[in-house]
Amino acid sequence: MELSARRTGMSFQRTRLSADRTLMSVIRTSLSLIGFGFTIFQFFQKLHETGTLTHAAAPRNFGQTLVFLGVCMLVVGIVYHLRFMTGLRTLRDELKASELIHGESEYPISYTLVVAVLLLLFGLAAIVSMTFGIGPYS
Repeated sequence: MELSARRTGMSFQRTRLSADRTLMSVIRTSLSLIGFGFTIFQFFQKLHETGTLTHAAAPRNFGQTLVFLGVCMLVVGIVYHLRFMTGLRTLRDELKASELIHGESEYPISYTLVVAVLLLLFGLAAIVSMTFGIGPYS
């Protein structure tokens, strides 16, 4: 019984780390979309300001769309991660209360989630800056 309780406890840790890796994948993809979209927007904005292009609305809108898509993907990833981790934590607490696992190891906050929320804030600031021309990126 002792060995199975230890193995089950370790499987919770592996599942938690797996959920963090999944969120990291969402972060990488969102960061790529946000960065690429912002670069496209800025490139065509500068071309328009210098007079090289007269109609740069479509490429700039495409850049804004990529940033918006990256932010939306990040929101969905964060919500999924929070729901999954809440369910996993609840199940772990139930098994711990039933004394089926020891639950001695700590169940810390996910630093990947903290990075995802920070990236979300930067993405939202980029959207506001691109749309209204205000903020740190205008």
